[in-house]
Amino acid sequence: MRPDTPGFIARHRLWSDEQTEAAGKLAGLDDIDLVRVVFADQHGLLRGKTVTAAELPHVLRDGTGIASSLLAKDTSGRTVVPVFGADAPLGLRALRGAADMLMVPDPTTFRVLPWAPATGWLLCDLHFADGTPVPLCGRGLLRRVLDRAAEQDLTYVTGLELEFHLYRLTDPPPADDGFGALGDIGSPGAPPAVAPLFHGHQYLSELRYDEAEPVLGVLHRELTALGLPLRTLEIEFGPSQVEVTLMPGVGLETADAALLLRSAVKQVARRHGHHATFMCRPHLPRSFSSGWHLHQSLLRDGTGVFTPKDPGEDLSAEGRWFLGGLLAHARGATAFSTPTLNGYKRYQPGSLAPDRCGWARDNRGAMVRVVGHAHGQVRLENRVGEPAANPYLYLASQLAAGLDGLTNRLDPGPSADEPYTSDVPLLPRSLGEALDALDTDTGLRAWLGDPFVDYHLAIKRAEVARFERETNDWEQREYFRMF
Repeated sequence: MRPDTPGFIARHRLWSDEQTEAAGKLAGLDDIDLVRVVFADQHGLLRGKTVTAAELPHVLRDGTGIASSLLAKDTSGRTVVPVFGADAPLGLRALRGAADMLMVPDPTTFRVLPWAPATGWLLCDLHFADGTPVPLCGRGLLRRVLDRAAEQDLTYVTGLELEFHLYRLTDPPPADDGFGALGDIGSPGAPPAVAPLFHGHQYLSELRYDEAEPVLGVLHRELTALGLPLRTLEIEFGPSQVEVTLMPGVGLETADAALLLRSAVKQVARRHGHHATFMCRPHLPRSFSSGWHLHQSLLRDGTGVFTPKDPGEDLSAEGRWFLGGLLAHARGATAFSTPTLNGYKRYQPGSLAPDRCGWARDNRGAMVRVVGHAHGQVRLENRVGEPAANPYLYLASQLAAGLDGLTNRLDPGPSADEPYTSDVPLLPRSLGEALDALDTDTGLRAWLGDPFVDYHLAIKRAEVARFERETNDWEQREYFRMF
């Protein structure tokens, strides 16, 4: 192709003016040798390629190809959807034969990785060779739901509280880590041997924080240098358990930040002799389940939609309808907020995690907690999620559920002031139960699209089936290192 011929990205008009301007600023980088060009797969894990600085201009012009079979894999890396048969995999002919799809970088996401010498990072969206978006891309799905909110002049604002466990590495993995017979291809390998940073349940203890400060200080410096909007690092309830919170973000910002945060924490911890895991409940003594509390609100013309006009009310009418949608679709939406088998061990009564689909004013036992003051911004904190959730699917399903509540004016019912005994539907007790609830949730299907819902069901049901065939410590091997 002649140098003056428009590239793939320009021909298909895939960038906004802001993205085009950001790409122009990358052209003059002289202190970068390598760039990690990545996308978020269906599990919220980063996949991609590392390109040289000399190759970067070509990637910014035409994107870069990557095997579409990555979208057909479960968490172990096993391809669970046939891609070489006569039928179109997942109903998409463009995926047949593990054909290439294109990673198209979003130049506004560029970062320099402070822990990796002379290395940049670019987050991508997925497109087919004809320029159309890959409909199975989670980032694209969230963007489509955000666009539907924007049609109603609504801006989606979210903030996260993300809990994880941080351990010291004690021994290298066994010599056969990740290797085995042909039938074992796809196994993520043995989990690393670790020891806790501190023992006992000491929620928000300053002494515990100081014990962990040598590694938490490193995490703080690297995350801040990365440009993440860090608010707090905190000692959580369980042994070696930590929580991080970020400043609120608009639209894609929170999901992009959560994705980068998880990857950065794991990489930085490993380089300093530690292991960080976002697995909900590690199989280690006295472990406490980790959650992902998602704060969310809507703005219209800069004004909080959930804030009531009457100071005596908890929520505005629109806020109640949005809350009604979160509750009405809660069982099906857990397939996105809690996508691992391990995550369902968290839903226990009296545990500071929800066990049923209720709401309450400032009550940490309820699934949805109404937070804020009538004279300020009121928000909804959904405490249902696990930290291993795909950020794009978690946010997309929450926004879709809330918008369905707005559209149909769904009543959330009375406050569940005794959240663990209230007469409301229970949350699913297993991933299989959640997938069945999603399968029959016509509202979520309407907002997210039947093809995407069916795709998610196929991938996750294959994971459940593999678990049911196992007779050993499957969850620890599956999630402890990966997330």
